[in-house]
Amino acid sequence: MKYIVIVGDGMADYPLEKLGGKTPLEVADKPNIDSIAFKGKMGILKTVPDGMVPGSDVANLSILGYDPRKYYTGRGPLEAGSMGVKLGDEDTAFRCNLITEKDGRVFDYSAGHISTEEAIELIEEMKKFKIGEFYTGVSYRHLFVMRNCNPKIQTTPPHDIVGKLISDYLIKPRDSEIAQKLNQFMMASKDALSKHLVNIARVKQGKNPANMIWLWSNGKKPKLEKIKEKYGLSAAMISAVPLINGIGVYTGMKIVKVPGATGYYDTNYEGKAEYALNAIESNDFVYVHVEAPDEAGHGGDLEMKIKAIEDLDKRLVGRILDVAEECKIAILPDHPTPIKVRMHVSDPVPFAIYAPHLSGDKLRFDESSAKMGSLGFIVGEEFMRLLLTI
Repeated sequence: MKYIVIVGDGMADYPLEKLGGKTPLEVADKPNIDSIAFKGKMGILKTVPDGMVPGSDVANLSILGYDPRKYYTGRGPLEAGSMGVKLGDEDTAFRCNLITEKDGRVFDYSAGHISTEEAIELIEEMKKFKIGEFYTGVSYRHLFVMRNCNPKIQTTPPHDIVGKLISDYLIKPRDSEIAQKLNQFMMASKDALSKHLVNIARVKQGKNPANMIWLWSNGKKPKLEKIKEKYGLSAAMISAVPLINGIGVYTGMKIVKVPGATGYYDTNYEGKAEYALNAIESNDFVYVHVEAPDEAGHGGDLEMKIKAIEDLDKRLVGRILDVAEECKIAILPDHPTPIKVRMHVSDPVPFAIYAPHLSGDKLRFDESSAKMGSLGFIVGEEFMRLLLTI
């Protein structure tokens, strides 16, 4: 048996008054996703252990069967893995966002989804500070590394504090010498980046300037068992998000690069489907991650979240179902990113598993239907065990 897992990042949500008390998943036109639930079996999965921050890093590790309480060391080092940046045992990697600051607040965590070409110039400007090592990623997502330094500090994801005062969410504890140094650096970045020609041009064009950096999710290199050793499966990862690819790198999965995959609304859904189908020919397990619903949740954009779910259904899931008839196929969000709160939450998520031999639950794929699913409520690594044995 071969396996394809499709993750619609942040796809789950809360009931909305504007939708008559329904969720985006309940109102979206998604016949292919619904067919997986109708012909397969459904359940509820808790992807975020109690007390842990509900990030995509924690949630996707959990889906793949790696207990985050044991294996999670931070988002930064996972992204370092995806970028080919080697970390020593005492090095610390941070995710580095280019953000828009306005009136002392986080105005936009992605600086208007700045282009990678523009970002390259701005990161080069940051390198002049010589405080650590910068590595350019994609769009607003970049990496900062401190060598031979493993500080005990706490950082905050910028997408969780949009509209809030920056001064309330600087790196803690404030009496830490490293925290003070990094906070001073982030604040100093405002002056340097605001004067940069890239941002002067963006402002003239009516775009949000990338006028500040934000360091967060710091950690050391993780030690993850390879998928092949853990499950006896050859595996491939398809995602446009460095964090997810980093999990793939550390777990020994083949990283499949899809042209036009952006991690945003304009991602190449058809390309991801095509490459997933190609990958399953030579691998036992393919993990396909789509970021778009999560971006809509963070933006509080209900119309776009519904569209992202429908695009995922029609342009990716449908194409896979048309061809991968003999595969076991699962679909689920990693965590909810509700429109109301515009941030990740730790609520359990619906999941569905289809295989040719299974009798169906005859349900639609949404949060309320999943509660009636025959697979019940499961936790963390139980998902992979269930996928492989059901």
